[in-house]
Amino acid sequence: MSENLATILTDTREKHGERTALKLDDNEVSYEMLDEAGKRLAGLLEEKGFEQGDRVGIMLPNVPYFAVIYYGVLRAGGTVVPMNPLLKGREVEFYLTDPGVKIFFAWHDFAQAAEKGAEAAGAELILVIPKGAGEAGHPAGTGEFEELVGEADPVDEMADVAIDDTAVILYTSGTTGKPKGAELTHSNLKRNTEIAAGLFSLDEGTITLGALPLFHSFGQTCGLNATMFGGGTLTLIPRFDPAKALEIIQRDKVSVFEGVPTMYTAMLNLDTRDDYDVSCLEVCASGGSAMPGEVLRGFEEAFNCKVLEGYGLSETSPVASFNHPDKERKIGSIGTPIEGVEMKVVDDDGNEVDQGEVGEILIKGHNVMKGYWDREEATQESIKDGWFYTGDMAKIDDEGYFFIVDRKKELIIRGGYNVYPREVEEVLYEHPSVLEAAVIGVEDENMGEEVGAAVVLKDGEEVSEEDIKGYVKEEVANYKYPRKVWFVDELPKGPTGKILKREIEVPGEVEAGSS
Repeated sequence: MSENLATILTDTREKHGERTALKLDDNEVSYEMLDEAGKRLAGLLEEKGFEQGDRVGIMLPNVPYFAVIYYGVLRAGGTVVPMNPLLKGREVEFYLTDPGVKIFFAWHDFAQAAEKGAEAAGAELILVIPKGAGEAGHPAGTGEFEELVGEADPVDEMADVAIDDTAVILYTSGTTGKPKGAELTHSNLKRNTEIAAGLFSLDEGTITLGALPLFHSFGQTCGLNATMFGGGTLTLIPRFDPAKALEIIQRDKVSVFEGVPTMYTAMLNLDTRDDYDVSCLEVCASGGSAMPGEVLRGFEEAFNCKVLEGYGLSETSPVASFNHPDKERKIGSIGTPIEGVEMKVVDDDGNEVDQGEVGEILIKGHNVMKGYWDREEATQESIKDGWFYTGDMAKIDDEGYFFIVDRKKELIIRGGYNVYPREVEEVLYEHPSVLEAAVIGVEDENMGEEVGAAVVLKDGEEVSEEDIKGYVKEEVANYKYPRKVWFVDELPKGPTGKILKREIEVPGEVEAGSS
């Protein structure tokens, strides 16, 4: 049996070739069409001088072409380097140069950044121009993508790959320095895909909402690959919009929604949410960052759907733990480890902490990456004796459920006391006027660090900084409540909608209150 990750598509095609694999509004792509297009894409690569093991960049939004290129590259034995379509020229250059990308597929709307980056990196650029998009301003010879692929000879054979060959290099944003490329093997991703399909109940009758970016590990493994493995349909949204998401759930009878907490928040707080019939929803999975309990409870009540939280990282393919559908669900918990994966919580010396104590999460199993591309030192720092050091702080209860407390790097030490931002954020989200909030450490002469909160209010709400401080002060120990509060129109977010705390600006006039 082939280890190639692309077999999740070919195996399903054999059973359900006529079924719809992907949908984008009125456009539907069957498993047969997707697999045939992938074969020709592999042929196009061969025409371009591609050799097995070469890295191929993909910079596309959530459109069916992403899957065509993804499975075509894997079929040919290449390594996929997925990239955020919103990258600028110099960033594109890094993502191409660092892994030595030879061929680069980019969406026509992002031609300027793609051309600049590809030229600097010496990669061959193929612009993906769909029918009707026109070619004005694009380099001669790119042609319409369908034509380009359709004229290539199909490659029927699946490249034979070793179990530890790299299938995908996923670049992690990294809180410091340049991004690092997590090398995920065919085995890593195939096993994680199979388990995710089971956890999320993805089978041939399932319609999954493809709102998560396909270039990101969550959307790729749990959305694209798990749906293709199960034989269901992935209905795509190129750019997340809460009203559009609810419209598609109603229109396509979506049964599985996978999202990050900010997506749930946006849908929950949409004025017109009751206009949509979303009774078809059966499973809602959340990951990417911790979901505030208030949002989870509110979403379940509003949409009559159970939300199951899970946990993982790009380096773990990504799923590591989940609130398993057949076991008790605990609000605020990331559940228990998935099959074949071990997790433990340790102190700074690597010793396991007592139950209920806070420590760093370590992960071991078939989902842990091979290492960081061309970063031997970083790999050795993060993987020791097979255990991946996540940098996430958590505690375990008496039934083995894990509860994330915060990122190790986001811990605030105020006057010698540890303050975990998530605990304070949970309280902020309970305030009736608060839409979103992020708690960060702010430099302070007296305390070393002070607790700061950037707050987004719901539309039409008015509340003072003192009101917010007072509200939180009632709910947490005195040293934990935010002395510095400021209001913002929106919080900076990454491609999946995850709040980027490192990019939050602290206004100069924000002063600490009394201690």
